Amino acid sequence: QVQLVESGGGLVQAGGSLRLSCAASGRTFSGIAMGWFRQAPGKEREFVAVITWIGGRTYADSAKGRFTISRDNVKNTVSLQMNSLKPEDTAVYYCAADVALVTMRAGYWGQGTQVTVSA
Repeated sequence: QVQLVESGGGLVQAGGSLRLSCAASGRTFSGIAMGWFRQAPGKEREFVAVITWIGGRTYADSAKGRFTISRDNVKNTVSLQMNSLKPEDTAVYYCAADVALVTMRAGYWGQGTQVTVSA
């Protein structure tokens, strides 16, 4: 059974930083892309960032220059370093695994972690 467990969310002031982490277990994650998505209240879930097995990265325009995605293929973890946070970054952030790079659909999801950015 695949499990993705996020951690690192919380409350931060605008301009601050947070680092989200996701621990994956239950299958091999070799060769698959992993990523982060988010869902703000009243909005649909949206793509934030994705990283391939060999480290290729793609970011949403809203994340470029502020967020950095990384992964540890030995520990089966993926992280999202978020800097210069804005109130509009407030959302539940979801870790995803087996992300299809064209459709940005994921095979597996975590339970989500809340990020709140105060003005």
